[in-house]
Amino acid sequence: MKEKQVKISLSHVAKAFGKKQVLKDVNLDVYDGESVVIIGGSGTGKSVTLKCLLGLVTPDKGTAKMTTDNIGMLFQGAALFDSLTVWENVAFVMLQKKHPNRAAAKKLAIQKLAQVGLKPEVADAYPADLSGGMKKRVGLARAIATNPEIIFFDEPTTGLDPIMSDVINDLIVDCVKKLGATALTITHDMNSARKIADRIAMLYNGEIIWVGTVDELDKTKNPYVRQFVAGSAKGPIQMEVKAE
Repeated sequence: MKEKQVKISLSHVAKAFGKKQVLKDVNLDVYDGESVVIIGGSGTGKSVTLKCLLGLVTPDKGTAKMTTDNIGMLFQGAALFDSLTVWENVAFVMLQKKHPNRAAAKKLAIQKLAQVGLKPEVADAYPADLSGGMKKRVGLARAIATNPEIIFFDEPTTGLDPIMSDVINDLIVDCVKKLGATALTITHDMNSARKIADRIAMLYNGEIIWVGTVDELDKTKNPYVRQFVAGSAKGPIQMEVKAE
């Protein structure tokens, strides 16, 4: 049986900002074609972990690496360029070439928009004309525009109602599978995590304290994971907050 290739690797990653130690010892491998979701509360270091992988932040210790430069990214707020049309946002990478073929770029953008359920007429609209859910779809279309090997999702359902969140989750699963891409998502939305993850990892107190499948998530006896999944105020996480 062929051994799975590691596409994303976090090894003993530590990062502090001043006296605040955000990441202490983060270890996680994501395999080729796998969708892994990192869960954790606000301020636990999920975004810092992602920034270490993207090269936006340099770890103080350890390594954060990927096997490819061909990546896509769906940002938390979609992060569309207000001055560009929808299709120009989707085809942004193509348009950065020295002599871009705008007609070909627009055609590709419309194809990618169709993959996320948006009609061709949306292509000439501007981000200001779109709802929150439509902006997320456009952001997803841009993330898959270059047929990336790895896609990162930063809180993909933040700011969306439950129905639109589920729509976005379904689109993420569909797009990732069609591309055969490897996906890494950070979120505190357990509905999203359950829907899109092959494996879930919980980040707490600067470390990955648990990794497992969705089925294993429901069976785990780890008190930190159980408390987070249940959204309960009572448990070891709250106890440690009180002690500080």
